Amino acid sequence: MAIQKVAGSERFAYRPSERATLRSKVQSLVPLHDLEEGDEKNALDTLSYEVIRHRLVAITTEMGEALKRMSGSLIVAEANDFNTGIMDEIGDVVSVGLYNTQLTASMDLAIKWTLENRAKSPGINEGDIFLCNDPWIGGGLHQNDVTIFSPLFVDGEIFAWTCSTAHQLDVGSISPGSFSVNSKNVFSESTPIPPIKIVAAGVVQSDVEDAYVRRSRVPNFIALDMRAMIGTNSIAHDRLRSLVSKYGAVRVKAAMRRMMNDAEMRLRTRLKTIPDCVKESVAYVESACLGDREIYKVQLKATKKGDKLILDFRGTSPQVEGFMNCTYAGLRGGVFTVVLPLLCADIPWAIGGIARCFEIITDEGTLNNCEFPAGISKASVGAAWVTQNAAHECLVALMDLSDETRKWVTGLPLAPCVGILSGLDQRGQGFVMVSGDNLAGGFGALPDRDGVDTGGCFCLPMGKIADVEMTEFTTPVLYLWRRERRDSGGAGRYRGGVGGSLAIMLHGVSDNHIHFVATGMGKAVPVATGLSGGSSGAAHHDLIIRGSAAKAMMDRAHMPRDVEELAGDRMIVAVHDESELSADDIYVAEWHGGGGYGDPMLRDPEAVARDVDEGLVSRKAAETVYGVILNGDKADAEATHSYRRVLRMQRAGVNEEAAYELY
Repeated sequence: MAIQKVAGSERFAYRPSERATLRSKVQSLVPLHDLEEGDEKNALDTLSYEVIRHRLVAITTEMGEALKRMSGSLIVAEANDFNTGIMDEIGDVVSVGLYNTQLTASMDLAIKWTLENRAKSPGINEGDIFLCNDPWIGGGLHQNDVTIFSPLFVDGEIFAWTCSTAHQLDVGSISPGSFSVNSKNVFSESTPIPPIKIVAAGVVQSDVEDAYVRRSRVPNFIALDMRAMIGTNSIAHDRLRSLVSKYGAVRVKAAMRRMMNDAEMRLRTRLKTIPDCVKESVAYVESACLGDREIYKVQLKATKKGDKLILDFRGTSPQVEGFMNCTYAGLRGGVFTVVLPLLCADIPWAIGGIARCFEIITDEGTLNNCEFPAGISKASVGAAWVTQNAAHECLVALMDLSDETRKWVTGLPLAPCVGILSGLDQRGQGFVMVSGDNLAGGFGALPDRDGVDTGGCFCLPMGKIADVEMTEFTTPVLYLWRRERRDSGGAGRYRGGVGGSLAIMLHGVSDNHIHFVATGMGKAVPVATGLSGGSSGAAHHDLIIRGSAAKAMMDRAHMPRDVEELAGDRMIVAVHDESELSADDIYVAEWHGGGGYGDPMLRDPEAVARDVDEGLVSRKAAETVYGVILNGDKADAEATHSYRRVLRMQRAGVNEEAAYELY
């Protein structure tokens, strides 16, 4: 069903303007410290450039470390679901951290919108800091991504911007954790906040802070993270002022310009090594909201032409009633999440320059470029993630054509499935727990080696999963297990990394019922697809076991090891689900592995035997999928060779009996 557009909502949307166009609009704020476009090479020598460049990167890294140390959230301090950045005077990204790369692609959108819409009223002044969680404007992919950014003034002019963005535990809505599984549109979700001053002239605005934290079920947590992001920007400003004081504004500005120009030049040079061609892909996601059983697609045609890449998303499904649409910021985040680690693995991530090498074509009102008031609370792990998968598939198909880029080709990784618990914890305090364990998914295989087991996900280069003991300390849960999942890696000549599995139960809250929300993707349609004949990684699967025997077993000093031991009634968790957990219930999640690369029949039999010995592949899969016959813990080379010939005949259409006779 189509979503009716709200009149006037186009004001709260931003598309990247030409640099000169934006500059002409805000010339009074951002002159240039006497540095004209194109003069950056003459403004400083190579040695000074390298020193300043490394200092800017170091400041960005320090911002991330500061945010982690000040935050009280497991999502930030443990899982690294945040990012930081330094932008130039009009918001072009000069340097970003190695944290959540989804967030880096829309920081500039929020700043550019602010320059165009806040310069006159209420004004942009020294000591101001803005807060935004409106994905139609930028800064994040859904309302949980809260962005705090600030202009740095030098000699009365805006010299640069600093920014920190972090996923927040809960920013309101009808569902705890703010993933609104019943949502039909944004009015059932947390209200997006366009850029608003949280700090004016160096003073925190208490009324704005109160309005922001009032919506949350865990106001103390998001208030602390807000202060942490404010502090992160302040630290960056201190470091940048020191840098400008030492080298001068013109030279530092020249270094920022040159960082973006160099990144652009290096990427254009790399793109020239790939033959001109067109690659297409379609990525699917199931279910837009609770009860929906439809499948939706993101369609992409990638055209490589000279030193430019054109990404055409026309043909993507229209936006839907539900919570998994994403805005243009989410589309951009999905693209750059794969561009940065794949094409720019050894190129500094100055996105302001890298973005010049791409043209994005998209229709408005679609799944990954939705119009207000479409539901977007799941955008980051919904339409934006599917966009990432489509971009990944096209990009690696292009990169596989060039000796220069083939070494970075990898199969598709996991797609997150989120479990959210909320209620009163063991201390009687309100809590919201967002399980990020499945961020330890399997990495896709490469053309010359296996994917990393439980290695993480592309959008979080420095991501990790929360420590079990810390999770149990801060939330009323007990882990029965968290381990790698056998047979979850996509089969191939090189195997996709395996995913994992967990089982948790409530602990210390025997009299309370805890609210449970689940949302995911890749349960019905595999998302971690393989390459060049490799198989997809295993789909996500989770369930709730009602009335389990876990407590009785632990009373007998026995820790349950698998689902069969837990007994009880099993309830398969839908793609999106909402219910309650009691003290005798167990939540079990088994998550994705990475896609494989190449024909599984070409895999070294000894590698398969090692996988079986290490518990990564079952003996049954070794035989039926890889065609490897094991003799004890070793591969039987002669029997394997014979059996694989039979399996290849069957592939050619010869039935099993005839295949054995022919052989």
